[in-house]
This record gives sequence, C-alpha cells and structure tokens, in this order.
Amino acid sequence: MARTFLSGILVLTFIISPFVVLGETEKERRTRLETELQNVERQILTQQRLVEDKQQERQSLERDISIIEGEIKKTQLGIQARAVAIEQLSDQIGEKEVVLDILSDKLKRQKVSLADLVRKSALLEDYSLVEVMLSKQSFSEFFTDVATYQAIKESLNESLAVLHGIRRDTVEQKNELENKQETEAEMKRIQELQKKEIETKEREKTRILTVTKGQEEAYQTLLESQQRTASQLRSALFELLGGGGGIPFPEAVSLAQYASRVTGVEATLILAILEQETNIGSNLGSCLFTDSHSSRPVMHPTRDEPVFLAIAGILGFDPYSRTVSCPIMQNGSRVGWGGAMGPSQFIPSTWAIYGGIINIGGNWVYDKGADAIRKINGNNTPANPFNNKDAFIATALLLRDNGANGSYGGDRLAALRYYAGWGGASNPANAFYGDQVMNRKARLANEIKILGS
Repeated sequence: MARTFLSGILVLTFIISPFVVLGETEKERRTRLETELQNVERQILTQQRLVEDKQQERQSLERDISIIEGEIKKTQLGIQARAVAIEQLSDQIGEKEVVLDILSDKLKRQKVSLADLVRKSALLEDYSLVEVMLSKQSFSEFFTDVATYQAIKESLNESLAVLHGIRRDTVEQKNELENKQETEAEMKRIQELQKKEIETKEREKTRILTVTKGQEEAYQTLLESQQRTASQLRSALFELLGGGGGIPFPEAVSLAQYASRVTGVEATLILAILEQETNIGSNLGSCLFTDSHSSRPVMHPTRDEPVFLAIAGILGFDPYSRTVSCPIMQNGSRVGWGGAMGPSQFIPSTWAIYGGIINIGGNWVYDKGADAIRKINGNNTPANPFNNKDAFIATALLLRDNGANGSYGGDRLAALRYYAGWGGASNPANAFYGDQVMNRKARLANEIKILGS
C-alpha cells in the first residue's frame, strides 16, 4: 500500500460538540472555547496548505490518495470548528436574554410607578387652585408638593426613556447574535451533509487501493478506464437547481463559455459553482414562497421578501407558486432563511444587484439601466433568475466581482466568497466549499477537453 503524508494522522477522535468542563467559570469557559476554535482553525489551515501543495504535483496514486485524505480531515475539522463557534454564540445569546429579562422587569416596575404618579397628578388637577391652597397649612407646602410631583414625573420619564434605549440596544445585539447563529447553524448543517461525501471518499480511497494494490501503473490504467468518452459526455445531462432542471452537457458548456467571454471568468469555474450549488441545494429541498406573516415564512422578511415580490411583479409570475430554496431547519426550528432562486441560487437581494432591481423611496422597482445582465445579452426584457442563460451570466458576474482570475487561489477564494460572503471566506471552517468547487473545476476541464476532441 502506498505511503502518504497523512498516513496515521487520519485516525482521530472526531468531536462534534466540545467537552463540557465541570466547575469552570464563564470567563474560563469563554477562554477555553476560543482556544479550542483557534487550535482547530490552525489545523484546518495546515491541511489546506498540504492539499494545495499536492494539487500542484503531477497526478499520481500517492498524490490523489493524499488529497482525498486531506479533504476528509479538513471537512471533519471544519464541522468541529463550527460546533465550537455555535456554542460560543449560544452562550452570548443566553447572556443577552438574561439582560433583556432584567430590563423588562425594571421597565414594568417603572411603568407601574409612573402610572401611579399620573393618577395622583390627575387627582391634584381635579382640585381647583383655591381648594388645594386651602388644604395646605402654608403656601410653601402647596408649592413644594407641586414641584415634587413635577420633578418626579420628569425623572421617571427620563428613566423610562433610558430603559427603552437600553432595551432597544440589547434587542439589536441579540438579533445580531441570532443572525450569526443562524449562519453558523446553516453552515454546520451543510457541512454535516458533507459526511456523506466523506463516506464516499473513504470508499473511493479503499476501492482505489484495492484495485491498484498501491501500484502507480495500475492506477493510471484505472484513471483512463474511468474517463467518460466524448459520446457519453454529449448525451450526459448537466443538472441545474431551482427550475433549471437537467440540460445537455454540451449546452451547459456552451452557456458557460458564452458567460466566460462576456465576463472573463473561466467557463469551468462557472460550471463548477453551478454544479456545487445544485449538489448542496438538492439536499436542502425546495419550497413555495410564503409571506412573513404566515406560520412558516421562507424568506428574510425585510431583506428578501419585498425584492422577491417586486421581481415577481416585474417578470409577471405568481410568487406564491414559484419554487425557491427552503429555510434550514433543525429540530423543527428555523436556523437559516431560504429563498434562493434559480440555477445560480441567488437570494433576491443579491439578484437585485445584477438584475436592475433598485429601491426608490422604500419601493423596489425595475431600472433598465441598472440591469447588467440585460445589457450583456442585449435583451428587450428584464433579466430572469429562473432563465438558464441569465443565471449563468449572473454567476459569472458575481465570481468576477469576487476576484476570480483563473489562478487556483483566486478562483478558490472567489468561490468561497460566493458561498459565505467576503467576511466568511477567510473562515477555515468554510474551506470545504472552495475545495469541492476546485475539484469539480479540474474534472470539468478534463471533460470539456474530451468533449472538444
């Protein structure tokens, strides 16, 4: 059996949830989780460098087995890092909820006090000035009472305003943390789906080593036998998610090459992204749009829902019968928004950037001049996220804006930004996405070469 740089390393204890240390303080717990996360991320970066180095080598049995093992290890570490990060955010959200409960209680007591004072003030106002004056032994008592009431009312009003401000700020912080937790949980969910791919890679590694018995010549023969012929590729279907369906592989190549010519992004990267999105999306299923007031909202109510309704009105389709991606659910609760549209799986707010949907005075409207996709195609109709040609161009435009430049590092980073945004692209826990896209890109490049022959 061939020796690899990862032999012996792959046997590890895979921890999905970090150890709970009994008797630790909150500060100690935070420090421990942060240290765990940093350690795991360092291991991910180490594996990434090893895999990238191997990618540059000539294809061989040793090299390919090493890459398979490295990708398995990275995915395992990525899930572990995500679990630690989610636990950190859960702690922070719990702290904010305690603060909110305390502030809510104070707010109620202040309201009761203020209501009592208002009632007393009203009673005072029911008396005439003469009656109030006659009820006091002196003018000073009368003016002191009036001044005291007024001062307390002003003080309570100020206190109430401060508490409202604190509560509002705390709610905003809690919402921010919950949004982060949704993102963390969504990525963890998707990474956990990669366990199936890990199992596939393990089976692939076992089969390769069994068939070749560690011999390079036998491995090269196996690679040749696995290559699909040009006729097989011509009859193959390229699967597209979100209404794109399956289209002939040559047609997909043609669409990607067209998008490449008008954007400068390599056709193989465009195809790899669309294939990756379809692969992940097929695991997440699809949903019909429902508005945010229903029992099971699908889209983000302020960021995406108004844009989607505007797109539906502009393109003339029924939003309530159009299929979009589902929210991410865990244990019956939503942990991430859905609403991604068409083959490119753009959420409405992202599609708006390239499809000419702009906000004027709080209303989302179509601006022909801002429709970058329509300009490229020279169409007389607005860009459509459910149209294959438009979706291919939208994917290419976003990859271009994300820094795709044809190099391994540049294209991988652009893919990560496509998936996790610019902020999440540097998170080692998301490395699996970029790796898988680049693996698909290499395979597709070979298949397009065969198809052309």
